[in-house]
Amino acid sequence: MAKIEGIRIKNFRSLRDVTLGKLWNLQQETPLTPMTAVIGKNGVGKSTLFDAFGFLADCLRSGVEEACDLRGRGGFNRICSQGKSGPLEFELYYKEDGNARPITYELSIALDKSQRPYVQKERLRQRRKGQKHGWPFSFLVLNKGKGVAWKEETEGTLIDEGTVQFDLTDLIDLIERDKEESRETEVVELNDNRRLGIATLGSLKQHPRISAFRQFIEGWYLSYFTPDAARSLPMAGAQKHLNIHGDNLGNVVQFMEREHPKRFQSIIDRIASKIPGVQIIDTDKTADGRLLLRFNDKGFDDPFYAQQMSDGTLKVFAYLLLLEDPTPPPFLCIEEPENGLYHKLLESLAHEFREHATGRKGGSQVFITTHQPYFVDALSPEEVWILEKGDDGFSTIKRASENQTVKNMVDEGLPLGGLWYSDYLDAR
Repeated sequence: MAKIEGIRIKNFRSLRDVTLGKLWNLQQETPLTPMTAVIGKNGVGKSTLFDAFGFLADCLRSGVEEACDLRGRGGFNRICSQGKSGPLEFELYYKEDGNARPITYELSIALDKSQRPYVQKERLRQRRKGQKHGWPFSFLVLNKGKGVAWKEETEGTLIDEGTVQFDLTDLIDLIERDKEESRETEVVELNDNRRLGIATLGSLKQHPRISAFRQFIEGWYLSYFTPDAARSLPMAGAQKHLNIHGDNLGNVVQFMEREHPKRFQSIIDRIASKIPGVQIIDTDKTADGRLLLRFNDKGFDDPFYAQQMSDGTLKVFAYLLLLEDPTPPPFLCIEEPENGLYHKLLESLAHEFREHATGRKGGSQVFITTHQPYFVDALSPEEVWILEKGDDGFSTIKRASENQTVKNMVDEGLPLGGLWYSDYLDAR
């Protein structure tokens, strides 16, 4: 399954310029782990980092102008780092699978003359087969909605500069430097420069790598789960996947009961080991066709419904149901999963996430923000990034494993969360 090895974010709120993991020009860095956790105090930018992934996904689905306004973001000027006039910039470095050559996606979003957000630059690039050093070639380059795309990798010659009928000096320089080997090229001009090029070209058969990248981002799952949403009464009907708010929890239970009874029973067994008393979880329909989620508690004849269950029980159940999805999302992002949970459940939950992320069947890559030391106790220094806010108001980030003292203390058996609580972890 595809995996993000690194990401760079520039001018996104308090994230003026932060890099996590490995990039094409930072090959000495260690890639992101299958499960990654970002820790820090309130107000340092954890929610902003979570939303940066959501913003990228929204740009693909809705376009950059709509993405700037969605989820209470307040428009481009509220998103852009204060005092910075440059564009929003993102760089994503990922692999389709363990043996694939990494692909870099670069995106710049700026304001046009009418003060409306648009896609200023967009690029996908990858090293050629057998190439280990030098510049990766760009198989998609767009500047203000115009540029060049290569259909596939075949032996051949460079594109003829004379076929490009617009002012893209930097694009031509880039092509000359990359020395692309493909004949299969086409000039691209989008009708709407507020839509991502990968959204349009990714739907075409002749661009399989662009299509794969588009599907990768479309598959991201960013959890905006709330227990109150899970207590809603949806119309009955089986659904394959849990939605981002969790208000179709009962519908997914219907699907799992019917299509994957063994998987569903394993969820019940695991939640019973974590929350005493829970023995059976199933659904019932009301007279008007709405769905009730029932929890049968040991010692009681009558079931409890989701409306009566605690926030923590619903959250643990939702997370386990998400991790048992038969076709899991490639990237799973969860903000502060510890809220409402008993502290002794947190280490167990962290192990569930890691087992899913590192499983042989290729589960999701898991990205979590947290401020709970008990959760961090279950993590290794390589999995943890510390986010802090500098005196200038902008965030800085550093991997816990970069602190040799912390690594040595963890090797001696001290829990990482305890070290964080004792102020041993410092991003500066």
